[in-house]
Amino acid sequence: MASRLVRGTAIACGVAAVAGAGFGYAVGEPVEPEDILPARTLPADVCARIGDVSVMLPKASSGTAPITMNQGGTATVTCEAAVSRQKSSSFTSASVKVTITPYAGADAGAGQPPFTPEQTAKRAFDRSPMDKVPDRQYPTKSARTVRGVAGESFTVKTLVQRADIVVQVEYTASPIQADVAEQAVLVLADRAIWESR
Repeated sequence: MASRLVRGTAIACGVAAVAGAGFGYAVGEPVEPEDILPARTLPADVCARIGDVSVMLPKASSGTAPITMNQGGTATVTCEAAVSRQKSSSFTSASVKVTITPYAGADAGAGQPPFTPEQTAKRAFDRSPMDKVPDRQYPTKSARTVRGVAGESFTVKTLVQRADIVVQVEYTASPIQADVAEQAVLVLADRAIWESR
């Protein structure tokens, strides 16, 4: 009898502990700032880690040296590189921009536990009007815009989410085939996701 009572008390305590974790939210207590998880800090050299992007840019008249993107921003980081027609030896141009956003948690409203950083990132990803790309390891969306009179230029955008990170790549090139541009953007987005961990 005593052992049954002890076992029953232990089970009751365990259930109470689990239920108590969300009890404050259930009764409508406000979420405190410390309950909301902050965004992670990206590596200070994340753009350099992504590496050489010269394959996405026309050969510059100055040579064939590797091209790494310039980094800007702190919370949200942007990586950019471009070659204009004036600097190109083949009278072509291209620019690439990678935006890496690590998301923090967020208040979900009274009586609700706060959103986790991953949930906040997914909400941002889901709001994008771009088209979903099937058969990808991570949730991916993409869009393309035709530029130029003869349709020889394209801007391709891709959005990729992995956990609490959302990466957007925007690539404009002239001339280029749209499918080639999209494939290049997907590869670069995957590199950015990998180096943002």
